[in-house]
Amino acid sequence: MGSTGDKIKGKANEAVGKIKQGVGEATDNPRLKGEGRVQETKGKAQQLKGEVKDALKRGIDQA
Repeated sequence: MGSTGDKIKGKANEAVGKIKQGVGEATDNPRLKGEGRVQETKGKAQQLKGEVKDALKRGIDQA
């Protein structure tokens, strides 16, 4: 997957994770809150992966 795809999937996972956390908080469901935190973290990692790919590509293109 390209860097843009990683960033898009990351944003989506981060958003869904935040929603899950909110629903878990509202319904007093610790499992759902935990799942949301994990998914949000996964999304942030995917976005970082996309940014690293971009940086590497810029570095290779300049070489």
